Amino acid sequence: MTADKFEFATSTKTRMMYSLVSLGVATLAEAIAGVVAFYIVDIKNLPVTWYSTFWFFYTIYNALNNPALGYLSDRTRTRWGRRIPYVLFGGLPYAVAFALIFTAPFDGKDNPVALLVYFGTMIIIWEGLYTAIATGYYGLLPEMFGNYRERTDVAAKMNIFQTIALVLGAALPPLLSSILGWSGMAIVLSVVSVIAIYVGSPFLFEKAALKTDTSYPFKLALKATFLNRSYLTAAGAQSMRFFATGTLQVGILFYLKYSLKVDEGLATAILGIAFLVAMLTLYPWRNWVANKLDSRRTLMLANAVMIIGIVPMGFSPNITFTYAAAVVLGIGLGGLVLIGDVIMTEVVDEDEIKTGHQRAGMYFGMSGFLITLSGLLVSSAFGLIMPAFGYDTLLEVQPATVDLGFRIFLTVPTTIGFLLAIYLLWLYPLHGKRLVDIHDALEEKRAGETSRAILPEG
Repeated sequence: MTADKFEFATSTKTRMMYSLVSLGVATLAEAIAGVVAFYIVDIKNLPVTWYSTFWFFYTIYNALNNPALGYLSDRTRTRWGRRIPYVLFGGLPYAVAFALIFTAPFDGKDNPVALLVYFGTMIIIWEGLYTAIATGYYGLLPEMFGNYRERTDVAAKMNIFQTIALVLGAALPPLLSSILGWSGMAIVLSVVSVIAIYVGSPFLFEKAALKTDTSYPFKLALKATFLNRSYLTAAGAQSMRFFATGTLQVGILFYLKYSLKVDEGLATAILGIAFLVAMLTLYPWRNWVANKLDSRRTLMLANAVMIIGIVPMGFSPNITFTYAAAVVLGIGLGGLVLIGDVIMTEVVDEDEIKTGHQRAGMYFGMSGFLITLSGLLVSSAFGLIMPAFGYDTLLEVQPATVDLGFRIFLTVPTTIGFLLAIYLLWLYPLHGKRLVDIHDALEEKRAGETSRAILPEG
Protein backbone atom coordinates (compact mmCIF):
# COMPACT_ATOMS: atom_id res chain seq x y z
CA MET A 1 0.00 0.00 0.00
CA THR A 2 1.35 3.43 -0.88
CA ALA A 3 1.07 6.62 1.11
CA ASP A 4 -1.12 8.09 -1.64
CA LYS A 5 -3.97 5.63 -1.15
CA PHE A 6 -5.94 8.39 0.55
CA GLU A 7 -5.43 11.69 -1.23
CA PHE A 8 -6.31 13.95 1.72
CA ALA A 9 -6.02 13.06 5.39
CA THR A 10 -6.73 16.67 6.43
CA SER A 11 -9.71 18.94 5.83
CA THR A 12 -9.78 21.70 3.21
CA LYS A 13 -10.05 24.21 6.06
CA THR A 14 -6.91 22.88 7.74
CA ARG A 15 -4.95 23.07 4.49
CA MET A 16 -6.26 26.58 3.81
CA MET A 17 -5.46 27.86 7.31
CA TYR A 18 -1.98 26.34 7.25
CA SER A 19 -1.41 28.12 3.94
CA LEU A 20 -2.77 31.41 5.32
CA VAL A 21 0.08 31.53 7.83
CA SER A 22 2.49 31.83 4.89
CA LEU A 23 0.86 35.19 4.03
CA GLY A 24 1.85 36.52 7.45
CA VAL A 25 5.35 35.06 7.27
CA ALA A 26 6.11 36.14 3.69
CA THR A 27 4.61 39.66 3.53
CA LEU A 28 7.17 41.26 5.82
CA ALA A 29 10.04 39.31 4.24
CA GLU A 30 9.06 40.56 0.79
CA ALA A 31 8.96 44.14 2.10
CA ILE A 32 12.44 43.81 3.59
CA ALA A 33 13.77 42.42 0.30
CA GLY A 34 11.99 45.05 -1.77
CA VAL A 35 12.23 48.39 0.01
CA VAL A 36 14.50 48.31 3.07
CA ALA A 37 17.57 49.37 1.08
CA PHE A 38 15.71 52.32 -0.44
CA TYR A 39 14.37 53.36 2.97
CA ILE A 40 17.69 53.21 4.81
CA VAL A 41 19.88 54.65 2.03
CA ASP A 42 17.64 57.10 0.20
CA ILE A 43 15.17 58.14 2.91
CA LYS A 44 17.31 57.88 6.06
CA ASN A 45 20.57 58.76 4.25
CA LEU A 46 22.86 55.98 5.42
CA PRO A 47 26.01 56.09 3.22
CA VAL A 48 25.88 53.47 0.49
CA THR A 49 29.27 52.01 1.33
CA TRP A 50 28.25 51.60 4.96
CA TYR A 51 25.05 49.86 3.95
CA SER A 52 26.80 47.57 1.45
CA THR A 53 29.50 46.56 3.92
CA PHE A 54 26.96 45.84 6.64
CA TRP A 55 24.78 43.88 4.21
CA PHE A 56 27.66 41.61 3.23
CA PHE A 57 28.22 40.48 6.82
CA TYR A 58 24.47 40.41 7.47
CA THR A 59 24.08 37.96 4.56
CA ILE A 60 26.63 35.63 6.15
CA TYR A 61 24.78 35.85 9.49
CA ASN A 62 21.51 35.26 7.65
CA ALA A 63 22.92 32.11 6.05
CA LEU A 64 24.48 30.66 9.22
CA ASN A 65 21.48 31.09 11.48
CA ASN A 66 19.33 28.92 9.21
CA PRO A 67 20.92 25.55 10.11
CA ALA A 68 21.42 26.64 13.73
CA LEU A 69 17.76 27.47 14.26
CA GLY A 70 16.73 24.46 12.18
CA TYR A 71 18.66 22.15 14.50
CA LEU A 72 17.23 23.95 17.53
CA SER A 73 13.74 23.46 16.12
CA ASP A 74 14.34 19.71 15.84
CA ARG A 75 15.45 19.57 19.50
CA THR A 76 12.83 21.88 20.99
CA ARG A 77 10.62 20.14 23.55
CA THR A 78 7.54 21.90 24.91
CA ARG A 79 3.96 21.01 25.66
CA TRP A 80 3.04 22.76 22.39
CA GLY A 81 5.46 20.64 20.39
CA ARG A 82 8.70 21.33 18.49
CA ARG A 83 7.62 23.67 15.68
CA ILE A 84 4.45 25.40 16.79
CA PRO A 85 6.01 27.47 19.65
CA TYR A 86 8.17 29.36 17.14
CA VAL A 87 5.09 30.43 15.19
CA LEU A 88 2.90 30.96 18.25
CA PHE A 89 5.31 33.02 20.31
CA GLY A 90 7.40 34.52 17.53
CA GLY A 91 4.63 36.03 15.39
CA LEU A 92 4.00 39.21 17.37
CA PRO A 93 7.68 40.07 18.08
CA TYR A 94 8.40 39.39 14.41
CA ALA A 95 5.86 42.00 13.33
CA VAL A 96 6.92 44.51 16.01
CA ALA A 97 10.59 44.24 14.98
CA PHE A 98 9.61 44.90 11.37
CA ALA A 99 7.68 48.04 12.34
CA LEU A 100 10.63 49.30 14.39
CA ILE A 101 12.99 48.98 11.41
CA PHE A 102 10.90 51.56 9.56
CA THR A 103 10.67 53.95 12.51
CA ALA A 104 14.40 54.65 12.79
CA PRO A 105 14.83 57.76 14.99
CA PHE A 106 18.20 58.74 13.47
CA ASP A 107 19.24 60.29 10.16
CA GLY A 108 22.42 59.41 8.32
CA LYS A 109 23.24 63.06 7.61
CA ASP A 110 23.41 63.93 11.30
CA ASN A 111 24.33 60.66 13.00
CA PRO A 112 25.17 57.82 10.59
CA VAL A 113 26.77 55.70 13.33
CA ALA A 114 23.62 55.72 15.45
CA LEU A 115 21.49 54.97 12.39
CA LEU A 116 23.67 52.03 11.41
CA VAL A 117 23.68 50.64 14.96
CA TYR A 118 19.91 51.01 15.28
CA PHE A 119 19.16 49.58 11.85
CA GLY A 120 21.70 46.76 12.22
CA THR A 121 20.37 45.74 15.63
CA MET A 122 16.73 45.76 14.59
CA ILE A 123 17.17 43.89 11.32
CA ILE A 124 19.34 41.24 12.98
CA ILE A 125 16.60 40.71 15.59
CA TRP A 126 13.94 40.68 12.88
CA GLU A 127 15.83 38.22 10.69
CA GLY A 128 16.44 35.84 13.60
CA LEU A 129 12.73 35.85 14.37
CA TYR A 130 11.89 35.35 10.69
CA THR A 131 14.20 32.35 10.40
CA ALA A 132 12.80 30.81 13.58
CA ILE A 133 9.19 31.24 12.47
CA ALA A 134 9.81 30.14 8.89
CA THR A 135 11.80 27.07 9.97
CA GLY A 136 9.11 26.04 12.42
CA TYR A 137 6.35 26.69 9.91
CA TYR A 138 7.90 24.88 6.96
CA GLY A 139 9.07 22.09 9.27
CA LEU A 140 5.41 21.28 9.87
CA LEU A 141 4.75 20.69 6.17
CA PRO A 142 5.98 17.07 5.94
CA GLU A 143 4.49 16.27 9.35
CA MET A 144 0.98 17.67 8.86
CA PHE A 145 0.58 16.50 5.27
CA GLY A 146 1.77 12.98 4.71
CA ASN A 147 1.41 12.25 1.00
CA TYR A 148 2.46 13.79 -2.27
CA ARG A 149 -0.97 14.83 -3.55
CA GLU A 150 -1.86 16.47 -0.26
CA ARG A 151 1.44 18.32 -0.20
CA THR A 152 1.04 19.62 -3.75
CA ASP A 153 -2.44 20.87 -2.88
CA VAL A 154 -1.09 22.70 0.18
CA ALA A 155 1.84 24.04 -1.85
CA ALA A 156 -0.55 25.51 -4.42
CA LYS A 157 -2.59 27.22 -1.70
CA MET A 158 0.57 28.47 0.05
CA ASN A 159 1.92 30.00 -3.11
CA ILE A 160 -1.33 31.78 -3.88
CA PHE A 161 -1.03 33.46 -0.49
CA GLN A 162 2.66 34.10 -1.08
CA THR A 163 1.87 35.81 -4.38
CA ILE A 164 -0.51 38.06 -2.47
CA ALA A 165 2.33 38.63 0.02
CA LEU A 166 4.57 39.62 -2.86
CA VAL A 167 2.06 42.25 -3.96
CA LEU A 168 1.57 43.53 -0.41
CA GLY A 169 5.25 43.50 0.49
CA ALA A 170 6.94 44.49 -2.77
CA ALA A 171 4.40 46.58 -4.70
CA LEU A 172 2.34 48.42 -2.07
CA PRO A 173 4.99 49.92 0.29
CA PRO A 174 5.83 52.93 -1.96
CA LEU A 175 2.13 53.78 -2.28
CA LEU A 176 1.38 53.22 1.40
CA SER A 177 4.42 55.23 2.48
CA SER A 178 3.33 58.18 0.31
CA ILE A 179 -0.03 58.18 2.11
CA LEU A 180 0.82 57.05 5.64
CA GLY A 181 4.56 57.60 5.87
CA TRP A 182 7.09 54.80 6.19
CA SER A 183 6.20 54.00 9.79
CA GLY A 184 2.50 53.93 8.87
CA MET A 185 3.25 51.56 6.00
CA ALA A 186 5.18 49.27 8.35
CA ILE A 187 2.37 49.23 10.91
CA VAL A 188 -0.24 48.32 8.28
CA LEU A 189 1.85 45.41 6.95
CA SER A 190 2.66 44.30 10.50
CA VAL A 191 -1.05 44.15 11.36
CA VAL A 192 -1.74 42.10 8.21
CA SER A 193 1.06 39.73 9.18
CA VAL A 194 -0.14 39.27 12.76
CA ILE A 195 -3.74 38.63 11.67
CA ALA A 196 -2.70 36.01 9.09
CA ILE A 197 -0.36 34.21 11.50
CA TYR A 198 -2.74 34.06 14.43
CA VAL A 199 -5.88 33.27 12.44
CA GLY A 200 -4.09 30.31 10.86
CA SER A 201 -2.00 29.07 13.80
CA PRO A 202 -4.86 27.31 15.72
CA PHE A 203 -5.06 24.85 12.82
CA LEU A 204 -1.39 23.83 13.06
CA PHE A 205 -0.73 20.48 14.67
CA GLU A 206 2.10 18.07 15.37
CA LYS A 207 2.06 14.30 15.61
CA ALA A 208 2.28 13.19 19.23
CA ALA A 209 5.00 10.63 18.49
CA LEU A 210 7.31 13.34 17.11
CA LYS A 211 6.91 15.96 19.83
CA THR A 212 9.74 14.46 21.87
CA ASP A 213 11.99 13.45 18.96
CA THR A 214 14.95 15.50 20.16
CA SER A 215 17.87 13.15 20.76
CA TYR A 216 19.95 13.37 17.57
CA PRO A 217 23.40 14.88 18.34
CA PHE A 218 24.52 17.92 16.35
CA LYS A 219 27.62 16.35 14.77
CA LEU A 220 25.68 13.30 13.65
CA ALA A 221 22.92 15.59 12.36
CA LEU A 222 25.41 17.53 10.23
CA LYS A 223 27.02 14.33 8.95
CA ALA A 224 23.69 12.73 8.09
CA THR A 225 22.66 15.90 6.27
CA PHE A 226 25.80 16.55 4.23
CA LEU A 227 26.30 12.91 3.27
CA ASN A 228 22.71 12.66 2.06
CA ARG A 229 22.74 12.54 -1.73
CA SER A 230 19.02 13.28 -1.90
CA TYR A 231 19.46 16.46 0.12
CA LEU A 232 22.58 17.63 -1.71
CA THR A 233 20.99 17.26 -5.14
CA ALA A 234 17.60 18.73 -4.15
CA ALA A 235 19.07 21.66 -2.20
CA GLY A 236 21.71 22.22 -4.87
CA ALA A 237 19.00 22.41 -7.53
CA GLN A 238 17.04 24.87 -5.40
CA SER A 239 20.13 27.02 -4.89
CA MET A 240 20.82 27.11 -8.63
CA ARG A 241 17.20 28.03 -9.26
CA PHE A 242 17.44 30.93 -6.78
CA PHE A 243 20.76 32.00 -8.29
CA ALA A 244 19.05 32.16 -11.69
CA THR A 245 15.91 33.96 -10.54
CA GLY A 246 17.98 36.27 -8.33
CA THR A 247 20.09 37.26 -11.33
CA LEU A 248 16.91 37.90 -13.29
CA GLN A 249 15.54 40.19 -10.55
CA VAL A 250 18.80 42.13 -10.26
CA GLY A 251 19.34 42.46 -14.00
CA ILE A 252 15.87 43.38 -15.20
CA LEU A 253 16.05 47.07 -14.22
CA PHE A 254 19.41 47.55 -15.94
CA TYR A 255 18.28 45.54 -18.95
CA LEU A 256 15.24 47.75 -19.47
CA LYS A 257 17.19 50.97 -19.04
CA TYR A 258 20.34 50.20 -21.00
CA SER A 259 19.33 47.44 -23.45
CA LEU A 260 15.71 48.21 -24.35
CA LYS A 261 16.09 51.91 -23.43
CA VAL A 262 12.69 52.17 -21.76
CA ASP A 263 11.61 53.33 -18.31
CA GLU A 264 13.00 50.85 -15.78
CA GLY A 265 9.75 51.28 -13.85
CA LEU A 266 8.25 48.88 -16.39
CA ALA A 267 9.98 46.14 -14.41
CA THR A 268 6.94 46.26 -12.13
CA ALA A 269 4.71 45.35 -15.06
CA ILE A 270 7.03 42.60 -16.31
CA LEU A 271 7.47 41.00 -12.89
CA GLY A 272 3.77 41.52 -12.19
CA ILE A 273 2.87 39.59 -15.34
CA ALA A 274 5.22 36.77 -14.38
CA PHE A 275 3.92 36.56 -10.80
CA LEU A 276 0.26 36.68 -11.88
CA VAL A 277 0.77 33.96 -14.50
CA ALA A 278 2.66 31.89 -11.91
CA MET A 279 -0.26 32.12 -9.51
CA LEU A 280 -2.80 31.24 -12.19
CA THR A 281 -0.82 28.18 -13.29
CA LEU A 282 -0.30 26.65 -9.82
CA TYR A 283 -3.28 24.31 -10.02
CA PRO A 284 -2.73 23.44 -13.71
CA TRP A 285 0.84 22.49 -12.76
CA ARG A 286 -0.47 20.42 -9.85
CA ASN A 287 -3.31 18.65 -11.64
CA TRP A 288 -1.86 18.19 -15.13
CA VAL A 289 1.86 17.78 -14.42
CA ALA A 290 2.94 17.18 -10.82
CA ASN A 291 0.30 14.59 -9.99
CA LYS A 292 0.99 12.70 -13.23
CA LEU A 293 4.78 12.80 -12.96
CA ASP A 294 6.65 13.40 -9.67
CA SER A 295 8.50 16.26 -7.99
CA ARG A 296 11.78 15.54 -9.79
CA ARG A 297 10.42 15.55 -13.34
CA THR A 298 8.05 18.42 -12.62
CA LEU A 299 10.91 20.63 -11.46
CA MET A 300 13.08 19.60 -14.41
CA LEU A 301 10.28 20.62 -16.76
CA ALA A 302 9.67 23.91 -14.93
CA ASN A 303 13.38 24.81 -15.13
CA ALA A 304 13.34 24.02 -18.85
CA VAL A 305 10.36 26.35 -19.36
CA MET A 306 12.29 29.10 -17.57
CA ILE A 307 15.13 28.69 -20.07
CA ILE A 308 12.65 28.92 -22.97
CA GLY A 309 11.41 32.20 -21.48
CA ILE A 310 14.75 33.78 -20.60
CA VAL A 311 16.92 33.07 -23.68
CA PRO A 312 14.81 35.13 -26.14
CA MET A 313 15.16 38.17 -23.84
CA GLY A 314 18.78 38.36 -24.92
CA PHE A 315 17.58 39.10 -28.45
CA SER A 316 14.45 41.08 -27.54
CA PRO A 317 14.01 44.07 -29.91
CA ASN A 318 11.36 45.84 -27.82
CA ILE A 319 9.31 45.81 -24.62
CA THR A 320 6.35 44.00 -26.25
CA PHE A 321 8.56 41.00 -26.96
CA THR A 322 9.70 41.10 -23.34
CA TYR A 323 6.11 41.06 -22.10
CA ALA A 324 5.56 37.84 -24.05
CA ALA A 325 8.71 36.36 -22.52
CA ALA A 326 7.38 37.29 -19.07
CA VAL A 327 4.30 35.11 -19.70
CA VAL A 328 6.53 32.10 -20.44
CA LEU A 329 8.64 32.84 -17.36
CA GLY A 330 5.49 33.00 -15.28
CA ILE A 331 4.45 29.55 -16.48
CA GLY A 332 7.82 28.12 -15.50
CA LEU A 333 7.82 29.95 -12.18
CA GLY A 334 4.47 28.39 -11.31
CA GLY A 335 6.03 24.93 -11.43
CA LEU A 336 9.13 26.01 -9.50
CA VAL A 337 7.26 27.54 -6.58
CA LEU A 338 4.73 24.72 -6.43
CA ILE A 339 7.23 21.89 -5.96
CA GLY A 340 10.20 23.71 -4.38
CA ASP A 341 9.15 22.89 -0.80
CA VAL A 342 7.48 19.58 -1.70
CA ILE A 343 10.72 17.99 -2.90
CA MET A 344 12.40 18.80 0.42
CA THR A 345 9.62 16.95 2.29
CA GLU A 346 10.64 13.81 0.39
CA VAL A 347 14.20 14.25 1.62
CA VAL A 348 12.87 14.59 5.18
CA ASP A 349 10.83 11.39 4.78
CA GLU A 350 13.82 9.42 3.51
CA ASP A 351 16.02 10.74 6.32
CA GLU A 352 13.46 9.69 8.93
CA ILE A 353 13.58 6.13 7.62
CA LYS A 354 17.40 6.17 7.67
CA THR A 355 18.00 7.83 11.04
CA GLY A 356 14.76 7.18 12.91
CA HIS A 357 14.37 10.92 13.55
CA GLN A 358 12.15 13.50 11.88
CA ARG A 359 14.57 16.37 11.18
CA ALA A 360 12.57 18.74 9.01
CA GLY A 361 13.97 21.78 10.83
CA MET A 362 17.57 20.86 10.01
CA TYR A 363 16.82 20.19 6.36
CA PHE A 364 14.75 23.31 5.74
CA GLY A 365 17.33 25.31 7.70
CA MET A 366 20.26 23.99 5.67
CA SER A 367 18.30 24.59 2.48
CA GLY A 368 17.82 28.21 3.58
CA PHE A 369 21.57 28.41 4.24
CA LEU A 370 22.46 27.41 0.68
CA ILE A 371 19.73 29.54 -0.90
CA THR A 372 20.89 32.61 1.04
CA LEU A 373 24.48 32.08 -0.11
CA SER A 374 23.28 31.92 -3.72
CA GLY A 375 22.81 35.69 -3.42
CA LEU A 376 26.59 36.04 -3.21
CA LEU A 377 26.87 34.26 -6.56
CA VAL A 378 24.49 36.80 -8.08
CA SER A 379 26.56 39.77 -6.87
CA SER A 380 29.77 38.05 -7.99
CA ALA A 381 28.40 37.45 -11.50
CA PHE A 382 27.36 41.09 -11.72
CA GLY A 383 30.76 42.28 -10.52
CA LEU A 384 32.60 40.12 -13.05
CA ILE A 385 30.46 40.57 -16.15
CA MET A 386 29.42 44.21 -16.22
CA PRO A 387 32.81 45.93 -15.75
CA ALA A 388 34.04 43.81 -18.66
CA PHE A 389 31.47 45.57 -20.85
CA GLY A 390 32.39 49.05 -19.66
CA TYR A 391 29.67 49.66 -17.06
CA ASP A 392 30.91 52.33 -14.63
CA THR A 393 28.66 54.06 -12.09
CA LEU A 394 30.88 57.15 -12.18
CA LEU A 395 30.13 57.83 -15.86
CA GLU A 396 27.32 60.21 -16.76
CA VAL A 397 26.72 58.30 -19.99
CA GLN A 398 27.43 54.59 -20.24
CA PRO A 399 29.19 53.21 -23.36
CA ALA A 400 27.13 51.42 -25.99
CA THR A 401 28.73 48.10 -25.04
CA VAL A 402 26.65 47.88 -21.86
CA ASP A 403 23.63 46.97 -24.00
CA LEU A 404 25.22 43.61 -24.84
CA GLY A 405 26.59 43.31 -21.31
CA PHE A 406 23.20 43.48 -19.66
CA ARG A 407 21.67 41.14 -22.24
CA ILE A 408 24.39 38.62 -21.42
CA PHE A 409 24.06 39.15 -17.66
CA LEU A 410 20.28 38.65 -17.83
CA THR A 411 20.41 35.48 -19.93
CA VAL A 412 23.72 33.59 -19.62
CA PRO A 413 24.08 33.19 -15.81
CA THR A 414 20.35 32.49 -15.50
CA THR A 415 20.45 29.82 -18.21
CA ILE A 416 23.50 28.23 -16.60
CA GLY A 417 21.70 28.23 -13.25
CA PHE A 418 18.59 26.56 -14.64
CA LEU A 419 20.68 23.99 -16.58
CA LEU A 420 22.64 23.11 -13.43
CA ALA A 421 19.35 22.76 -11.55
CA ILE A 422 18.10 20.30 -14.20
CA TYR A 423 21.36 18.32 -14.01
CA LEU A 424 21.21 18.09 -10.20
CA LEU A 425 17.57 17.01 -10.37
CA TRP A 426 18.58 14.31 -12.87
CA LEU A 427 20.94 13.02 -10.15
CA TYR A 428 18.22 13.24 -7.48
CA PRO A 429 17.62 9.61 -6.40
CA LEU A 430 14.11 9.81 -4.87
CA HIS A 431 11.83 8.77 -7.69
CA GLY A 432 10.05 5.70 -8.97
CA LYS A 433 10.05 2.55 -6.84
CA ARG A 434 12.54 3.97 -4.34
CA LEU A 435 10.20 6.83 -3.46
CA VAL A 436 7.22 4.47 -3.18
CA ASP A 437 9.21 2.19 -0.85
CA ILE A 438 10.09 5.16 1.37
CA HIS A 439 6.45 6.22 1.61
CA ASP A 440 5.41 2.68 2.50
CA ALA A 441 8.15 2.31 5.12
CA LEU A 442 7.23 5.65 6.66
CA GLU A 443 3.56 4.69 6.78
CA GLU A 444 4.49 1.48 8.62
CA LYS A 445 6.67 3.46 11.04
CA ARG A 446 3.87 5.90 11.76
CA ALA A 447 1.41 3.04 12.32
CA GLY A 448 3.83 1.43 14.78
CA GLU A 449 4.29 4.68 16.68
CA THR A 450 0.52 5.13 16.92
CA SER A 451 0.10 1.58 18.22
CA ARG A 452 2.75 2.08 20.91
CA ALA A 453 1.21 5.39 21.94
CA ILE A 454 -2.16 3.78 22.74
CA LEU A 455 -0.80 0.75 24.60
CA PRO A 456 -1.20 0.96 28.41
CA GLU A 457 2.00 1.36 30.42
CA GLY A 458 3.47 -1.78 31.95
